[in-house]
Amino acid sequence: MHPAYSVIIFTCASGAGYGLLGWLALSAIRGSALERPFTLGLIAFGVAFALITAGLLASTSHLGRPERAWRAFSQWRTSWLSREGVMAVATYGVGGLYALLWLWGDVGGGWPLALLGLLTLVCVLATLWCTGMIYASLKTIRAWHHDLVAPLYVLFGVVTGRLLLNAIVAVVGSGLSTTAIWVTLLLLLTAWIAKAAYWSNIDTARRTHTAGDATGLGRFGVVRPLDPPHTRANFVMREMGYEVARRHADRLRQIAALLLFIAPALLTLLMLVASPELVILLALAAVVSAAAGVAVERWLFFAEAEHVVTLYYGRDAA
Repeated sequence: MHPAYSVIIFTCASGAGYGLLGWLALSAIRGSALERPFTLGLIAFGVAFALITAGLLASTSHLGRPERAWRAFSQWRTSWLSREGVMAVATYGVGGLYALLWLWGDVGGGWPLALLGLLTLVCVLATLWCTGMIYASLKTIRAWHHDLVAPLYVLFGVVTGRLLLNAIVAVVGSGLSTTAIWVTLLLLLTAWIAKAAYWSNIDTARRTHTAGDATGLGRFGVVRPLDPPHTRANFVMREMGYEVARRHADRLRQIAALLLFIAPALLTLLMLVASPELVILLALAAVVSAAAGVAVERWLFFAEAEHVVTLYYGRDAA
């Protein structure tokens, strides 16, 4: 598939924003948000909603008629894209109320904040899951129709959101706890293992769709086209038939793993022994590295995808 930069921006920005909002919501459930440091909340909620909004706006630029995007909400019964839109709006509402209550509300014993935090966390995870299922539900693309695609999308949002929160906490000076550092390391390791398993699986999985299946002529033997369907490039060939060389894909996987998992993990590990001033630099560097890594990973996610329509254009199997 041809990687669309608007969708890459959307998946990277909104995923990190939802992840950050989810961690803020979890703090209320755990009770640590009752102290409600105003500066921390203002910056963190601002960054979260800014990333979410920027990502959603970027996604509309991929549409031929962005002004009609609102119509997608009507198909929530059957479309994961519609469900994502519905949940995104719900997250804005619940998450916005949660942010207002955190920053300016009188929470009394704390249960209203905890309740809104729980609802916000549910909406965040549901939105991330719906976004992942947009791709995982497509049976026509073998690499996307995989059990790990949606969980990985959620996990990447959680990881990048955690790195963002670490950086904000370090900058504000609220004190980054040892527990937060070890949780971050565990999440990075889990995401790395899951992504490596996904890459290994799509590389070794048997290609079950053939040109014979596509044309219905497979019962007569091996089917190969005598001539290309078109004499010049068309939309299907440009968008669905995009290919990345295997050697380039392997190198990009290594770069993605280094920037998204290895470098942030090493930078986070150094925070255990670093001074408060150095922790800020390490946390910010981890965010920058992860942002670059997830962008490479997202680009490769689209570039490596093979649509079954390519079977009509000379591909033997998909």
